[in-house]
Amino acid sequence: MSFSQQVALVTGAGSGIGKAAALRLAREGCAVGVLTHTEEDAEQIAREIESNGGRALALVADVSDEDQVKAAVDDLVRAYGRLDHVFANAGINGVWAPIDELTPAEWDRTINTNLRGTYLTLHYAVPHLKRAGAGAIVITASVNGTRIFSNAGATAYSCTKAAQVAMTQMLALELAKFRIRVNVVCPGKIETNIEDSTTHRDPEVSGEPVVFPEGKIPLTDGDPGTADQVADLVLFLLSDRARHITGTPVWIDGAESLLVG
Repeated sequence: MSFSQQVALVTGAGSGIGKAAALRLAREGCAVGVLTHTEEDAEQIAREIESNGGRALALVADVSDEDQVKAAVDDLVRAYGRLDHVFANAGINGVWAPIDELTPAEWDRTINTNLRGTYLTLHYAVPHLKRAGAGAIVITASVNGTRIFSNAGATAYSCTKAAQVAMTQMLALELAKFRIRVNVVCPGKIETNIEDSTTHRDPEVSGEPVVFPEGKIPLTDGDPGTADQVADLVLFLLSDRARHITGTPVWIDGAESLLVG
C-alpha cells in the first residue's frame, strides 16, 4: 500500500484519529500536511514524522475560517508541488443539550467547525486533486446522526455528521469524472480525546433511559476501538486497493450502532 511521491492533507491531525492517520500515511511514503488549530501540536506531529524518516509540513488553521484554510492548502501545495489525498477529519462534539437550551452560538460553533470546516477543506483542496488527474478523499462522520440517534442532546453534532454523509455521496458523483473518489468513515466509540471538546448539559431532559448491562459494543464486550484501527480503514480507502469504492459510508464501531441505534 505505497503512497510514495504522493501528498496528503490531514485535518485535525493533532491527536486521535487524525494523528494516527498522518503517521500511517507518512510511514507509507506520503508527504503529509499536518493541520491542527494549534502551532504546538502541528509542529510536534511533523517532528515525529520527520524523526522517523518521513516528510511533513506543520499547518495551522481554524477549519471554519476561509482565509486560514486557503492559506494552509496553498502552503502545502507550494511545499510539495501537488496534492493527491485529503482526510477531512477535524471536528468537535460541541455542546450536547436539549434543543431549547442549546444556544444559537453553540449551534453555530459545531456547525461551523464540523460542516463548514469540511466544505472549506474540500473547496480549496479539490482543484489541486483535479490538476493531479485523480485523487481520494475520506471524511470523518460518526455513528451519531447516521445510525445512532439516542445520545441525549447531540442534535447539532448529529446534524453535521448526517450532512457529511450526504456531502460524500453528492461529491462522489460530481467528482467521479475527474477520477476523484470520496468516501466517509463513521466511527463509534474510539479511544480519543474528543470528549475534551464536549459539553453535556441536562442530558436527563433530552435522553431516554436505556441500559445495556453487557456493554454497548458487542464485538469487544464494551471496549472502545482505537485510533489506529480507524487509521487502517482510512489508509485503505485512500489507497489504490479501494480504487472502485466511492460514495460509501463505512461504519467502524464493533456493531455498537446496530445495538444502540
